[in-house]
Amino acid sequence: MLFLSKLLPLFIYPLGLITLLIAFSSYLAWKKRSWLQFPLILALLLLLLTGNRWVSDALLASLEHQNLPQHLPSAEAIVILGGGIYSAIPPRPMIEVSEAGDRVLYGAKLYREGKAPLLIVTGGRITWLSQGQPEAKDMASLLEFFGVPPRAIVEEPLSLNTYENGVNVKKILEARGIKQVLLVTSAFHMPRSKLIFQKLGIDVIAAPTDFRIEVGQTEQFTLGTILINLIPNVDSLAQTTLVLKEYLGIFLYAI
Repeated sequence: MLFLSKLLPLFIYPLGLITLLIAFSSYLAWKKRSWLQFPLILALLLLLLTGNRWVSDALLASLEHQNLPQHLPSAEAIVILGGGIYSAIPPRPMIEVSEAGDRVLYGAKLYREGKAPLLIVTGGRITWLSQGQPEAKDMASLLEFFGVPPRAIVEEPLSLNTYENGVNVKKILEARGIKQVLLVTSAFHMPRSKLIFQKLGIDVIAAPTDFRIEVGQTEQFTLGTILINLIPNVDSLAQTTLVLKEYLGIFLYAI
């Protein structure tokens, strides 16, 4: 019963219905020997591949596991990149965070462990995507809530992407004579962020958080798990898209 409750809805959700319609259209085109069978079959294969949880998890792990947690040395500052922060706009009763909001929690933890005397929070807010004050200001409020004194927090509220994060943070570091920082961001985002900061001449030590794939993660292969994972799901499709965005960014900044 549990298996059916997980499997059957997948055929009713929009992505499952789209997959079935493409598969049926591919079959009809193949029966009629229509040239449309080729793009339809290609679209179906692409959907099955990118929406497969095993594939998307493997792709995400290829980013996350490039910078596994280590014993972090002390530095002159902790830089926290914005992401996953939602302002306290009704009906939200307070500032809220998504998985990426782990960055603020981890930054506060590192500060309380004495890893650096200063926290730099960086990130504006794209007004046509979301409302509220800059992410940097919301992050500063959360850090204060977690016990970080305001004097230890520097806000950079203007940057709207990772490159601008690096450019604006570099100005702060140069003004304060800071040479080395701990860089806090989501594990999947770290390879691109680290590359950008290093190309800007900033000496960074990776301090990733928000890991979504465990090292050595295993799963029992049963008929049920195979069937469920063969059907594309929206979470895996979104995860694959996220990974492709990161690799595209790495490629563009590397050239």
